[in-house]
Amino acid sequence: MTIETRVSPGALPLDYYLLLDRPDGPAERAEAVVVEEFLRAPDCWTVGLGSALWTPAAGWRSSTSFSQAMRAAPEVRARVRPVARDAADRIHRRLGGGPLPDESVLRSHLHDRQVFPAAAPLRLGDTPPLDGCHERRVYRVLFAGELPADRMAGLAARWRPGGDPSGDGMPAGHGSFGDDRFSWTMRRVGGGVAWAVDLTVELARAADDAVGPVLHELTSTVRLAGLIPVTTERFS
Repeated sequence: MTIETRVSPGALPLDYYLLLDRPDGPAERAEAVVVEEFLRAPDCWTVGLGSALWTPAAGWRSSTSFSQAMRAAPEVRARVRPVARDAADRIHRRLGGGPLPDESVLRSHLHDRQVFPAAAPLRLGDTPPLDGCHERRVYRVLFAGELPADRMAGLAARWRPGGDPSGDGMPAGHGSFGDDRFSWTMRRVGGGVAWAVDLTVELARAADDAVGPVLHELTSTVRLAGLIPVTTERFS
C-alpha cells in the first residue's frame, strides 16, 4: 500500500451505504442512500458520528437511530451495503434524486450527531518508539459484520502484494509517509464477535497530519470489503 499517494489535505471523504429492499438483495433494488461522517479528536480517535438517510419520498433527513441500528441489529445490517460514492450517486439518480450533492452540501444534512463517550487513551505497555521517531501510537478500528474468506484474501493481497499475511494468517501491511512508519493487521476481537484493524504509528516528523488519512484509507478499504466501521480507539 502506497501511503504517500493517498494523503491529501482538507476534510476526509464521507462514507456511503445503500439500504437494500431485502437482505443481501441486489444494489439495483436499493431503496435509500445513507451518508456518514466520523468526527475525530485532534489525535484522530473518534468522538462522534453524523448520519443522513435519503429516500425518494422524504428526501434527506438526519438519522443517528438508523446509524446505530445498522451496527447493532443484524437484521438491519443485512440490508445495508457499503459502497463508494459513484455507486451511491448512481442509485440516487435511479431513484429520481438526480446527481448526488457535493460533500459540503451533504454535510449540511448531518444535524443530529451521535456523541461518543470521551476517554483518555489506554496505555498498553511502555514500548518505546523506533530509532529516529519521537512518538509511538496504537489505534484500533472496530467493525461490525462478517467478512467472507475471499474478501479476507483480497485484503491480504491488497495490503501486502505477493507477500504473506501476519503470523496468525490475518491480512496485514505496512507503509510510510516521509519518515513516519505505519504497520497494521486485522484481527478478531471480543471473543470473535467483531473485527478490528490495529494500526501502529511511529512518528518521526513533527506533524501528525498523515495519521487521519491513513486511518481513513484503512477503514475505507475494510468498509468496501463489506464490514461497517463502529469506532476508532487510541491505545497509546
